[in-house]
Formats: sequence, C-alpha cells, structure tokens
Amino acid sequence: MKTILFWLRVIRAHSLFASLCPVLVGLLVSTTVNVPIGICTAICAMSLQAMSNLINDYYDFKRGADKAGREGFKRALAEGEVSIVQVRRAILVTLAIAVITGAILLVHSGYVRHECLVTFNWVYCLPILLIGLTSLLFAWLYTATDHSLSYLGIADIFVFLYYGVIASTGTTYLQTHTFSMTSFWAGGVCGLCSMCVLIANNLRDINDDREVGKRTFPVRFGKRAGEIGMLMVILLMPVMAYLAFGWSLPMLIILPALLLYYLTRRAQGAQYNQCLLGALLLNILYVILSVIQWGL
Repeated sequence: MKTILFWLRVIRAHSLFASLCPVLVGLLVSTTVNVPIGICTAICAMSLQAMSNLINDYYDFKRGADKAGREGFKRALAEGEVSIVQVRRAILVTLAIAVITGAILLVHSGYVRHECLVTFNWVYCLPILLIGLTSLLFAWLYTATDHSLSYLGIADIFVFLYYGVIASTGTTYLQTHTFSMTSFWAGGVCGLCSMCVLIANNLRDINDDREVGKRTFPVRFGKRAGEIGMLMVILLMPVMAYLAFGWSLPMLIILPALLLYYLTRRAQGAQYNQCLLGALLLNILYVILSVIQWGL
C-alpha cells in the first residue's frame, strides 16, 4: 500500500482530474453511454497524462529546472526518492497502459451500428487514431526535446486542446460516432480550467524558469501579463458554458474562477500551490454543475 501511495504521488495523481474531467463531460453529453468504453477512455486519458507528468519530471530534472527544495510540489526524482531508471520504467508502464487501452478504443471506434446491423469500417477509426498518435507525440514533445512545448511558451494552447476540446469531443465520438459541438464547447471549459493550472504554475516558477531558459508566457512578457492572461481565460469560461448549455448552472463557474484569480494575484512563492489545487477543484466543480444542469 505504501508503494502504491508513493507512486501515486510520483505521477501526481491529484492532477489527473485535468484529463478525467473532459472525459466525464464528453460522456455526459453523449446520447447513449457504453460504460466499459467510457471507463477505458478515462483510463487511457489519465495514463497519457501520468506519462506526460513523468516525462516532464525526467527532463526538467536533467535540465536543472527541478531541484531539491523547490517552492512547488516536491518532485520525487529531484528529491532523490526515485532513480532515473525507475522513472524510465514508470514511463514505459504508463505508455503500455495508454497503448493497450488506446488500441481497444481504436478497434471499438470502427464498429458502427446501422439499424440492427453492426459493421466494421476502418474509416471511422481515423479520428481516434489521429487523437491517439498526436496525444502520444505531444506528451513527449511537451518537455522532451530542445524545442519542447513547455520551453517555447506555447504549452497553454496544447493544454486547452488535449485537456479540453479534443478529450471531450473524442470521448463523445467513441460513444456516438458523431462530432458534437455541445461536447466541444463543454469540454472547452475544462481546457480553460487546466490552462489556469498551468498559468499558476508558470507564475510561481517564473524566476527558476528564466534561469534555465524556459520561456513560458510569464517569462516572455512578465508576471503582470501572465495574470492578465489568466483573467482572459477565466472570462471565456461562462461564454463557452453558454455555447454548450445556454443560460445554465455551469455558467456560475465564473464566480469561483474570479475568486481563484484574486487569490493568484495575491499569491507569493509556495502560496501558488494552493492556487494550482484551486484550479483543479474548479474543473471538478464545473463537471458537478454540468451534471446537475443535464439532470434538470
């Protein structure tokens, strides 16, 4: 049990709600739900994020961006709690889980029901194949190369896409074999919540990132610009919620989101960690509001 809890901390299990929430939203707006495929989708999404987290820790440690005693959440590799070899093995394990579950989803996507007849058509597999391959690619490119997304300051865009609209619409497609704009806009709010997590993280690490050449948005344009960027992201939340559900409970997400912005503006040092957790809770709260709205 201690080993399981330890590795849950290493993969940042608390952060996996970022990948789970858009999947839940995608299932919510589906006309029908295949529960086993829904569970498989959630496992695949979370394993991809866990892999990305491990790759991030591995390469940030090698570049010196993660050090012992950092203000952010402690990284097991930087603290010497795990070895590089152990992290490599963990990356392979999460990759294997993602590939196996992804293969199941890929095969499932090809089976289409026409009235009472179920046929297999590989064309229907193409959207899921594209999502799967690009998810693996960007999980690697997020930190792994000399021109990684996080070091170029463009990771926010991919966070919005892959922890938002792509995850939600892909989930709905697996259930219905159709593309849903409701799923797109509803998942977009999840992506915006995850962007707030990243912005708070980058504001906290602005000085350390500048030292190692990590050109995040706050490093490029300054702390104030980063805070304004978070406000713009937050103001988009009720807009996307409206486009998904109309005048509805999910639009109330703006209230706790503005509180999060206020706390982020006042945060210093390790206080940003609470803002990160607040942004994760914001995502969960949005899903709860969406579930209540869908049941009305």
